[in-house]
Amino acid sequence: MKHTLTSLTDLTALPFDEIIDVRAPAEYAEDHVPGAISLPVLSDEERATVGTIYVQQDPFLARKVGAALVARNAAAHLQGPLADRPYRWRPLVYCWRGGQRSGSFASILAQIGWRVGLIDGGYKSFRRLVVQAMYETPVAPRVILIDGGTGTAKTRLLTHLAQQGQQVLDLEGIAQHRGSLLGGMPGGQPSQKTFESRVAMALAAMDPTRPVFIEAESNKIGTRIVPPTLWQAMLRADHVRVQAPLDVRARYLVRTYSEVIEDAEGLDEKLAVLARFHGHDQSDAWRAMARAGQLEQLAAELVEKHYDPTYRRSSRRVTAPLAEVDLPGLDDAALGDAAARIVTVAGDVQ
Repeated sequence: MKHTLTSLTDLTALPFDEIIDVRAPAEYAEDHVPGAISLPVLSDEERATVGTIYVQQDPFLARKVGAALVARNAAAHLQGPLADRPYRWRPLVYCWRGGQRSGSFASILAQIGWRVGLIDGGYKSFRRLVVQAMYETPVAPRVILIDGGTGTAKTRLLTHLAQQGQQVLDLEGIAQHRGSLLGGMPGGQPSQKTFESRVAMALAAMDPTRPVFIEAESNKIGTRIVPPTLWQAMLRADHVRVQAPLDVRARYLVRTYSEVIEDAEGLDEKLAVLARFHGHDQSDAWRAMARAGQLEQLAAELVEKHYDPTYRRSSRRVTAPLAEVDLPGLDDAALGDAAARIVTVAGDVQ
């Protein structure tokens, strides 16, 4: 049975236990329905081979070769990843545009006795809804930005807001990047399409009548670009500014960036890049601090001489903050208290 997606929330409302993406691995890697598992019925090489036969030789031969490959790969999935699925398991299957690949795999699953569904239009119908949400439709919830310099634990503050029942959108977590020169995370960043899909699905799941708290960012997080409708909402948003003493921020950064610090060679390369902004003498001095293990001093100087000036240049907001929250420490108790104050301030101005 085919299911037409009219909104992103349809995916969570449909009565299925698992979503299966049967496209080739490269297609899945570029983007997929969040939560979908990859069970390709054609590998990247097989897909290319069938396509070449279709164009250069004969469409009928291509379909015959493709059918044999799909059957072989389907058998491997049934004997492998799907071997433990019970009788009442209900899968939802899709391919690029709801055509032969998903239909072929779905028919095999249905013959076994599983009640299988298909996404009408496949991935393309899902992507169309993402584009509509991220490029055309204004963001529904009221956006409140958590603003502040590097090392003021804004991401941890979002966690405390979520623990207090608030809606939060962690863009750095979704982008898998902390948004600064040293902000790369293990595993690298998702593709732009995957980033947009995750953001769109997160926003679709939110109550539009309640505010959503987001960390103030530039329009790029690493190499990922904040989608236009969300960026416009962030530009218009109210904000709360958080502040903490320099030494407290330096200690927090050393703890938070521990995996960056442990990669001594990678850290040295990143600090060398700063010569473009501060000259070779300053960059070399910071690199020497890193090699000597003077990490808190290094963090403090980076905040004072690089990150804070950059923040002041980029953070020229038209409106005054709803509140300025001073954080004497960045421990859980202090951040929990700050989150409670922010919730109160946000509620007072609604």
